[in-house]
Amino acid sequence: MSNVVTPELGDRNYRHLTPMEDEQQRSDDVGVGACGVLLTIVSYMLFILTLPFSLVVTLKIVQEYERAIIFRLGRLLPEGEKGPGMILVLPCIENFTKLDLRTVSLDIPPQEILTKDSVTVSVDAVVYYRVSNPRMCVANVENAQKASNSLAQTTLRNVLGTKELSQILSERESIANTMQEALDAVTGAWGIKVERVEVKDVRLPLQLQRAMATEAEATREARAQVLAAQGESDAARALKEAGDVISESPSALQLRYLQTLTSMASEQNSTIIFPFPMDMVAGMAGNRK
Repeated sequence: MSNVVTPELGDRNYRHLTPMEDEQQRSDDVGVGACGVLLTIVSYMLFILTLPFSLVVTLKIVQEYERAIIFRLGRLLPEGEKGPGMILVLPCIENFTKLDLRTVSLDIPPQEILTKDSVTVSVDAVVYYRVSNPRMCVANVENAQKASNSLAQTTLRNVLGTKELSQILSERESIANTMQEALDAVTGAWGIKVERVEVKDVRLPLQLQRAMATEAEATREARAQVLAAQGESDAARALKEAGDVISESPSALQLRYLQTLTSMASEQNSTIIFPFPMDMVAGMAGNRK
């Protein structure tokens, strides 16, 4: 019976291997074998014997923004990715995959999300990412773009599901940073670097839009009424102060009366109103009694 060694929690040398690291470790341990060496020699001989016609098939061009990952007999080559420039792919035993290193914009389709305060909203976003490690991107994930799209949709729903509607509308930058950190923590093992996340649009239900518009209109009307009442109070206070000043000097009322006549005459009015003193009316009333 063979002994089974299990890693202890304190063993720092034990860690989980990614598929690429596991494949590389097995390649180092086992190698291609005698059959693999023989096939490689035969492939080189076939390439040399068919020159220059074999160059048409074996020479490949990799652009400046691309990298080529070459598999020989199903194994990753130890030198890693190749390019840019011309590369040689041996016939029959090698195949290659080209990856684009440029930044890709990934549109997240609109997601129906139930917020923390039980409001259904439709949110769409865009994710900008690039391939940072071509070997890991080929060996660790089948379709990097599809996997990133699915992960971005799930992350968007999970992050916004913990936010209230007011936070979603006012804290877009914070939400985008949280999404970027969550995505980058997962896609790092896929050889993908998430550079930026942007929340494009937040669509509210029509009934909720009407309710919010009605609430905003009522708030504005209430604020306008408060401002009008404050204006009336200030005007009344100013009139009271003016009356107190005029009552201290009898000639001030006569000067104000003459100023009013001057302003009315400048407007070319045909009708002029002469105020009748109230003390004369009171004296006439007293004489009649």
